[in-house]
Amino acid sequence: MAAAIEGDIDPPGHVRLRDGDRPFWAAVVRARARAEWTDADLVHAANMARAMADIERLQLEIEGEGDVLTNARGTVVANPKHAILEQLSRRVMALTRLLQMQAAASGDLEDKTKRRKAESEARKVARQLEDDLIPTA
Repeated sequence: MAAAIEGDIDPPGHVRLRDGDRPFWAAVVRARARAEWTDADLVHAANMARAMADIERLQLEIEGEGDVLTNARGTVVANPKHAILEQLSRRVMALTRLLQMQAAASGDLEDKTKRRKAESEARKVARQLEDDLIPTA
């Protein structure tokens, strides 16, 4: 509750964020508890926010230009912005792993596995009780 009152974490003073990066910065730093962020993590978070903002900008440009372009020689080629978009997407995925922000998803998987195991054990006990209650001879 105290972290909510303090508001969003600001980037370190030596890290520059553009205006368009701010919504992505907020989303990234809210993904973990305030106390879990180190200064080095915040630098990586800023890189991630910039990459995410660039992805959105490039995606809009590609939508306007199209997936293929005609170059100066008149040859139809794939829009080169797709390669940049791919690099930025890979960067975001790498930073997600580096910052261990995918942990929530794996935690959900662990919870599901524990639940399934408990349900399986409960079914075994129920079957055993049924077997004990039903006379076989």
